[in-house]
Amino acid sequence: MTTASPTQSRGGARVAVQRFGTFLSGMIMPNIAAFIAWGLITTLFIATGWLGGWHPVADIFGGFGDQSLIGWMGSRTQLAADADGNTFQQYVGLVGPMITYLLPLLIANTAGRMVYGERGGVVATIATMGVIVGTDIPMFLGAMVMGPFAGWLTKRMDRLWDGKIRPGFEMLVNNYSAGILGFLLAILGFFGFGPIMQLVSNTLGAVVKWMVELGILPLLSIIVEPAKVLFLNNAINHGVFTPLATQQVIEQGKSYLYLIEANPGPGLGILLAFTFFGIGAAKASAPGAIIIQFFGGIHEIYFPYVLMKPMVILAAIAGGATGVATNVLFNSGLVAPAAPGSIFAVLAATSKDSYLGVILSVLLAATVSFLIAAIILRASRKKDLASENAGDLSAAVAQTEANKGKGSSVLGGLAASNAAGEVAQTQAATATGAVDERELKNIVFACDAGMGSSAMGASVLRNKFKKAGIEGVTVTNKAIANLDGTEDLIVTQAQLTQRATDKNPNAVHVSVDNFMNSPRYDEVVDRVRKQQEDAS
Repeated sequence: MTTASPTQSRGGARVAVQRFGTFLSGMIMPNIAAFIAWGLITTLFIATGWLGGWHPVADIFGGFGDQSLIGWMGSRTQLAADADGNTFQQYVGLVGPMITYLLPLLIANTAGRMVYGERGGVVATIATMGVIVGTDIPMFLGAMVMGPFAGWLTKRMDRLWDGKIRPGFEMLVNNYSAGILGFLLAILGFFGFGPIMQLVSNTLGAVVKWMVELGILPLLSIIVEPAKVLFLNNAINHGVFTPLATQQVIEQGKSYLYLIEANPGPGLGILLAFTFFGIGAAKASAPGAIIIQFFGGIHEIYFPYVLMKPMVILAAIAGGATGVATNVLFNSGLVAPAAPGSIFAVLAATSKDSYLGVILSVLLAATVSFLIAAIILRASRKKDLASENAGDLSAAVAQTEANKGKGSSVLGGLAASNAAGEVAQTQAATATGAVDERELKNIVFACDAGMGSSAMGASVLRNKFKKAGIEGVTVTNKAIANLDGTEDLIVTQAQLTQRATDKNPNAVHVSVDNFMNSPRYDEVVDRVRKQQEDAS
């Protein structure tokens, strides 16, 4: 038996919030490619898009245009009405059907699978179709609620007759039970759930509009920027802002909500400040982190710099608020999510008429966050230089992790602590009883979404194994929620190690500060090499 440490207890609420946030973002993140595809089609083919005046291609794909091609388009047209109530034939196109049906159904299927595998995904898709048809707006929020609910109901239903079905009747019972449940939930979604979710969606849209009219939308950064540093960035961006922003794109052709969290400017400014005014390892590593954060779009890499100097969060908040205010002022925005949050992804998704505002929002956000972070770093420079561990990233992360539950200020350096990794490994050893003898063949890097940062870390370790001439070891990346117990060793950032341990307590767990550069990687390589030498 293992006993929870005090740090784990204090982190209980944070871990619970992270877990919920990960579940929200987990419905969206696997489908980001579909959102990007829809965004590209939108920015090219809608009436105000880059090819909006190019007939007949834009007419067909965008779902608008004159009637010269109606004859051979046949059933691919629909009856529409103009502002005066006059009806006419209009192309169905790709824009409308994709956002109305494809994207919500993808979300619903993913959510159902997260709860109860393939059966949960199928029933969730059927149920969400009822929600979609019962409303007249894209049902992203409806899919994010109905999808998990339908998957959960399917799971509960199957438990009712688990082990009670007579041999030979399994397929009949399974197929008809799922079909009947999907039918009932679709009816419920059409008449009850859909209208409720439409009211919720309209209310949230009205709140955003109200905040814009009062000029207080930038105040969202007070919540968003600290939440990002606590690894809730994907939940906030893809779980909350993406559904609302996509609705705005349909109504307005673009949305600045896509950039509230994804703007790379605040992180760039903070890393620039550490480049010029930091000390020790923080100063040395900041230039490389800029490339990964600003061009690669992996924002997680600047979070440890904020954790080592908590006052710097003020720079992130001010920079984020500046970026939001700039986009509101210029009425600029994106037509699709910028995922990952690279400057290239941001520019690729920028609306045709918004390049000036979007570019200024990034530059001004970076400038403001740089100036404030620079003042903070300069003000504490003498004290930091006098510190024994000045600029030591590893020591700072350990201290930050230990004090995070108390909300204390930490002035050390940053990097995932060796101590945190040792604690995680000790806990794993106690759970397995023989971790030292465990053969390491399946190594997994795990993060919230299982993409960006963990993929980057997996690539680094794979290269180290390759250079060391070590074969027979697989190194992959996953979302923490997808850990299935087959992993021999799991690498996570220190703030996420406890959640990974909960998912697979029998694995060896290694904590690092950031996935790009950690001395723990060399330890893992040496351990695997020694195991293979002993085996031979």
